[in-house]
Amino acid sequence: MAISWQIDALDNGLRVVTTPVPTAQSVSVNVFVGVGSRGEDQRTNGLSHYLEHMLFKGTEKRPNAIAIAEAIEGAGGMLNAFTGKELSCYLNQVPYDRLKLAMEVLSDMIQHSLLDAEEIERERSVVQQEIRRTHDQPAAWAGELLSRACLGDQPVGWPVIGTVETVAELKRNHFLDHVRTWYVPSNMVLSVAGKTTHSKVMKAAGRLFGRLEECTPPQFEPAQHALPEEHVILERRDIAQCNLGIALRALARKDPDRYVLMVLNSVLGRGMSSRLFKEVRERRGLAYSVGSAVTRFNDTGVLSVAAGVSPQSLSEAIKVIRDELFKLVEELVGPEEMTKARDYTVGSFRLSLETSMALAQRAGESLLTMGEIEPIEEVVAKLEAVQAEDIQRVAARIFRPDNFALAVVGPTGNAEELAGLLST
Repeated sequence: MAISWQIDALDNGLRVVTTPVPTAQSVSVNVFVGVGSRGEDQRTNGLSHYLEHMLFKGTEKRPNAIAIAEAIEGAGGMLNAFTGKELSCYLNQVPYDRLKLAMEVLSDMIQHSLLDAEEIERERSVVQQEIRRTHDQPAAWAGELLSRACLGDQPVGWPVIGTVETVAELKRNHFLDHVRTWYVPSNMVLSVAGKTTHSKVMKAAGRLFGRLEECTPPQFEPAQHALPEEHVILERRDIAQCNLGIALRALARKDPDRYVLMVLNSVLGRGMSSRLFKEVRERRGLAYSVGSAVTRFNDTGVLSVAAGVSPQSLSEAIKVIRDELFKLVEELVGPEEMTKARDYTVGSFRLSLETSMALAQRAGESLLTMGEIEPIEEVVAKLEAVQAEDIQRVAARIFRPDNFALAVVGPTGNAEELAGLLST
């Protein structure tokens, strides 16, 4: 049976999408808000993520975090949230007959959180420990440095979680202003998937979210597209491995070539049959883990490669990765490899949509960020239409000597030498 959804809007502009899954035993409820670290300034960097924590800390009806958790977990469900650079999401999943409870709890958290000053102070150290944990994990910290090296000192390049210093300065009025500015109906999507109907969801949504007052949220600061001056960052640590990241500015969210890039990424670095895995790990033994990933934003994007290599193999690994990137520009991918890459991309896309939560996430994020939900079979058709010539053309757009950023956390490396390896 084909997956279908219904989209509606409340009178105040809040968009609602329902994806019925009659065979499910659950419903997944997600509220997406179109703000993340790109909606902050330098002194409030980390506010969106910090607020995510605070919305679990108590409301007028449920005065503390335990009461919120018990409301959902007492029904056998789970609740969570996440924050990115351009969106925040609050979610829960419950047995299908507890839909009203699930929607009511999220509505309560988003509209009636106490944002108590004492709780903000108490949670401040928790968020700062989360930041320190990232710093203490070399691979994760290399990823943060790579974002800075590729995207630079601008909102899209700042860490989602902020810094210990910026988090230290956030006050209650910052949270209140942030909610008033961004948590408005036209900047939110309610997405529900599972064993339910659109009419049930709309009826509950009108009752629970209908009083949200509309105002126009600000626009994100446009991204600067040139690489920053400091696009090679090394941090010396007395550890056994070099954690390496290479990034290139790539395609924005709505770029027509995004389907080509998905297949290109499968050829390059997804799975054990990808080129990077075979060349870097299997043939040369340079790394235990190596792979590539694509991230798309409203007006820019990043293709990144990550690997953990021994210090003595750092230069060789960079050269091998660089050569694999340029091969995609210089040579057409063969027919057999193209077929495998298309099949892998289509298959993993289908498998990623197996659960009600996955369906709710895709529908909500797509409607919020793209303004539409592309039918699954249309996506599949566009992926299956990708040809070797398309891969080569898009590779030439991205894999340019002037488009490389690099970050390394480890015991060795010279920034100037490593930068020279990428530009030749």
